[in-house]
Amino acid sequence: MRSLAVLAALALMLPAPALADAKTDAEIAALTLRVEKLEGHRAVKKLQRAFGYYVDRGLWKEASDLFTDDGSVEIGIDGVYVGKDRIEEYLRRLHGGQEGLIYGQLNEWVTLQPAIVVADDGRSAVARWRDLGMLGQYKEHAEWRDGIYENVYEKGTDGIWRIKALHLYVNFVAPVEKGWARLKPGEGLVRSQASIDYPPDRGSTSTYQPFPAVQVPPFQAPNPVTGKRVEASR
Repeated sequence: MRSLAVLAALALMLPAPALADAKTDAEIAALTLRVEKLEGHRAVKKLQRAFGYYVDRGLWKEASDLFTDDGSVEIGIDGVYVGKDRIEEYLRRLHGGQEGLIYGQLNEWVTLQPAIVVADDGRSAVARWRDLGMLGQYKEHAEWRDGIYENVYEKGTDGIWRIKALHLYVNFVAPVEKGWARLKPGEGLVRSQASIDYPPDRGSTSTYQPFPAVQVPPFQAPNPVTGKRVEASR
């Protein structure tokens, strides 16, 4: 509406060719921004999928390189790790402390249900994803993990998109044999030994109510129809 009002005002002052040029410039700018937002949407999907595949196979350096220099990771109640080096070492220790996976280790970070919102200026984005983890060690143990990501992404001055903040709200980690139906309250979410041995830069940013309680990780993006903030029922 504002752009139309501006064009109407210009019509009273400018000759027809100048008005046509102004309208064309406005249309080009609008289309350029639309393309940038669409490219941002695609870049966010590519980033998150790359993170999952790299962690799946123990490529800790490759995974950490997806982040901004001051990027952060928060998984469950382990706390917040800031910076590429800290993220790389935390991921390594979280999976046994070795480079890559060991024989018989399963570490599938399946990421589903993307809900991506790119900012109006096309320079940042937030996204919510469903996490389904299939974890374990051959002939020793096997677990399911359920959770929700609420992440932030940023486009750098070099035009490359990176992860600004990755936050996985873990709902539970349950042994395959036992299943989530037999978990005791609080049993499905514990602090990892990695975060105890390698303390985070900051503590957990959320108060967790894991399964069987109902946990609704806060939505960063508004309702796409109403435009209103999404609030969990109390």
